[in-house]
Amino acid sequence: MNSAKSHILIISSEFPPQPGGIGNHAYHLALSLANEGLDVVVVTDQRSQGGVEEENFDQDLPFKVHRIKRRSIRAFMYIQRILAVRRYSKTVTTVIATGKFSLWIGGLLTRFHNAKRIAVIHGTEVNFKSKTVKRSIELALKKFDRIVAVSEYTKSLIDHLNLDVLVIPNGINNSTWQLSSTNSKSLIGNPAITTVGRVSERKGQRNVIRHLPELSKLYSDIHYHCVGIPTEANEFLAEAKSLNVDHLITFHGSQSEDKLKHILSETDIFVMLSSESKTGDVEGFGIAVLEANAMGIPAIGSIDCGIEDAISEGKSGRLINPSNHEAFLEAIQDILMRKDEYHQGAKLWAKQHDWSNIIKLYISEVK
Repeated sequence: MNSAKSHILIISSEFPPQPGGIGNHAYHLALSLANEGLDVVVVTDQRSQGGVEEENFDQDLPFKVHRIKRRSIRAFMYIQRILAVRRYSKTVTTVIATGKFSLWIGGLLTRFHNAKRIAVIHGTEVNFKSKTVKRSIELALKKFDRIVAVSEYTKSLIDHLNLDVLVIPNGINNSTWQLSSTNSKSLIGNPAITTVGRVSERKGQRNVIRHLPELSKLYSDIHYHCVGIPTEANEFLAEAKSLNVDHLITFHGSQSEDKLKHILSETDIFVMLSSESKTGDVEGFGIAVLEANAMGIPAIGSIDCGIEDAISEGKSGRLINPSNHEAFLEAIQDILMRKDEYHQGAKLWAKQHDWSNIIKLYISEVK
């Protein structure tokens, strides 16, 4: 695709094939816009050492991806990114910025082009504890023509700015999250509960571990499966040992999409009891919840975060206070007693969030 003919420029702080919620969203947004017949170019960073992984990923995409070459001195990458954005922004009608540094760049664009500027905010980038960083993001946001928040919770984080904010929830590609059911089950646990995501304070694995002593009194065969980069796994495992529940937990590490789907297909309940980290890192939506729902797996998630928008209470799953033992136990009992009902509710909820539906909301903003 000739970049001079582009209509939509997406600036993203991350992008597949490496993991990350912001990158996942940017990829599906770009793909869906391209599938709707719009010209799209994405400016993002190369995150692998040699760039081969990204090159292989990008070659078959129906849109152009401009990767900023990885350098040991990050400042050089920042400069190259600004120059690339400036070049592409001269030929597009809409610029969509997503991720912290992208928001800063988007705020600068007022000086050299007239394209409509849309900021997509996910959560953490508008919730930094550093007053300086937070203020800089707020100043940048005020220069955008439109702000899109991925959840009502994320929108609430900038209510004090009195800006016009549109909520467009995250989407998924439902067809990707289908797997033929098998009669045999290899995943241990009855019930088997699973969290997908980097093992961290934000994703809430520690909260689930702290519930296991009480849960195991009623469900002696319960097992907790954690799938994702094991960033804080050792720390969480140490706490599990102190609670004498380490035998009830398996850290699977990062898995391929196929392996992940097999784990989810044998899961009884998906759990994401997210908490805000000390640095202000928050769960802005919880896309993994919808991915589990697409496979018919109901979810239990935290209130007071973006997961509230990712779960239809009593239909696709349950919302609870992440530290409340009784509420967690009651939610598990409810889902297991009404398993077929929740299974159907989860699949229906996921279909409503298919990108074929979500993209229509973005189309109305960029056309």
